[in-house]
Amino acid sequence: MNNRINKLFQEKKEQVLSVYFTAGYPNLEDTVPVIQELVKNGVDLIEIGMPFSDPVADGPVIQHSSLVALQNGMSIRKLFDQLKDIRKSVEIPLILMGYINPVLQYGLEAFCKKCNEIGIDGLIIPDLPLDVYETEFKPVFEANNLHNIFLITPQTSDERLRKIDEVSTGFIYMVSSNSTTGAKASVSNFQKQYFERVNSMALKNPRLIGFGISNAETFRNACQYASGAIIGSAFVKAMEGHNTIEQKVSGFINTIATKS
Repeated sequence: MNNRINKLFQEKKEQVLSVYFTAGYPNLEDTVPVIQELVKNGVDLIEIGMPFSDPVADGPVIQHSSLVALQNGMSIRKLFDQLKDIRKSVEIPLILMGYINPVLQYGLEAFCKKCNEIGIDGLIIPDLPLDVYETEFKPVFEANNLHNIFLITPQTSDERLRKIDEVSTGFIYMVSSNSTTGAKASVSNFQKQYFERVNSMALKNPRLIGFGISNAETFRNACQYASGAIIGSAFVKAMEGHNTIEQKVSGFINTIATKS
């Protein structure tokens, strides 16, 4: 499968920086400018959040951004319209992240076909059950060159982790702790044991660590245990205020001094 996510991990084995932001936040038409500025500032992979009214896996920062984006008028159809020409200016992997309900409301096959037309490389749908993916979604994803990125947590059993590794073709999203999204302190002994347990399993897929990565220190710590890390809430928080998008994006990314 020729997919930009695979190409990224073939070419870059460490310090991969992935950034999540909510589409349509803080303003409805900010989606494409934010993507383009992230690319200019050296980000390796971008996760575009699809706003949802009941984001149960997210902490208050992303919950708030989803609410504002929905109030701004963001929808799946609007997002697809905003992204229709994105591949004319952006080469790095793009992933859509959100919940299963809006995907089903749009229609699974139509949704995946549209992603393929635009040039989306993967989807992260935390509430998509593994068995449903295997039996119903996987053929549609594969037909449209889309990777499904599964999340694992410290509670994920070795058996389930190996199953996720077996059906995955992009990377595995390691949730750093048993909590919702949002900034945390440094890696605890509990997290270290979890990261080392997963690494000892010699999985075929690379891993990125997310949830709680907020600055250069936490990014650097996470990169000791995986191919890279994902920053979400801290970046969404940085999008607040009156500075221009260029100032807000470059100002934040430049604080992740070890990004390359």
